[in-house]
Amino acid sequence: MPRAAIVSAGWYGFKPEVGELSFREMMFEAALRAYSAAGVDPRRDVDAFFSCQEDYWEGIAITDEFAPEPIGGVLRPTSTVAGDFIQCLGQAVMLVRTGYFDLVAVESHAKPSDIATIKGVMDMALDPLYLRPLDPPNPHFIGGLMANAFLARTGLGREALAMVAAKNKNAGLSNPRASHAAPVTLGDVLSAKPVVDPLTGYDIAPFSDAAIVMLVASEEAARRLTDTPVWIEGVGWSTESGTGSLAWHQWDSMPSIRMAVDMAKSMAGLSGRPQTFTSFAELEDRYSFMEILSMEEAGIAGPEEAYSMLEAGDTEPSGNYPVNPSGGSLAAGVALEATGGFRVLEAYERLMAMGEELEPGAERALVVSWRGPPTRTAMAVILGV
Repeated sequence: MPRAAIVSAGWYGFKPEVGELSFREMMFEAALRAYSAAGVDPRRDVDAFFSCQEDYWEGIAITDEFAPEPIGGVLRPTSTVAGDFIQCLGQAVMLVRTGYFDLVAVESHAKPSDIATIKGVMDMALDPLYLRPLDPPNPHFIGGLMANAFLARTGLGREALAMVAAKNKNAGLSNPRASHAAPVTLGDVLSAKPVVDPLTGYDIAPFSDAAIVMLVASEEAARRLTDTPVWIEGVGWSTESGTGSLAWHQWDSMPSIRMAVDMAKSMAGLSGRPQTFTSFAELEDRYSFMEILSMEEAGIAGPEEAYSMLEAGDTEPSGNYPVNPSGGSLAAGVALEATGGFRVLEAYERLMAMGEELEPGAERALVVSWRGPPTRTAMAVILGV
């Protein structure tokens, strides 16, 4: 089966508000950087294009009409997917592995600063008969309910969530994309007033404007275009029944993460706990408790072990198994459908920086992301050099 690798990436934004460009101009800037880094002309060298976006977030019906032009896909095979960046990455891998496509562009973007009514958009995703009429006053109420259920099942306390929030806010201080990073202490988080019980403002990732483009290549094209390809060894995604209808949720867990990780591991031919074959992980953390839940569902550690790892500093950027060394979404923000792309971008750059002299399979990373409430869709990628 042909292999697929990420050979270049471009991005723009990762700010609370990108006021100088429209979302289409952000797409163009990110694409220009990705194509320039690989030295390719999209109108000649790229065989197909994918864009992950959602009409509701754009505020435009049939928003896929706007996808081809900014990324060089006019009159070329261009597909849009209503989902996270990682789901588009999976589509690109499938095309490359057919053997008929050498180079595929993957794009996703977000401009939440343009959305006047975030709560209104999120309400439209709720069950229209039983939930939407309740008109919940805070769009994070689902995150709060999930956090309470998770704490009740695991027996963990608020301190565990505060440790995640403080770790990631501080880790982001060295990341130029982490606009929401800050020198935060455990005491700062524990003494803050909850926004939605039990989550404070430190426990909830703010939004960011961002655009990301990556080039996925066949092995032959990857060897031609770069000395440092990052191989997509496994990719998986899963949607649980009950998306949009909260009554069916398992509030204290997220099996879709487990299924997505298992799918990625199966494709990569790997088994066992992720820390036995990866050296770090970029995990879902738009709510602080989600980092611990992601560790559990991915098979890294149960809640108590995850707490012990946090307490011992094992998941710090310099720890034995760094989790979200980038600062995660708590430091860089939630970029809507580009959120998974941010996590892949962080893992890609970290692996690429490890150098071209490593033996194959020497370093790997696990990426896990969630499409966000009220969905129950999760994605996972295993990258390696």
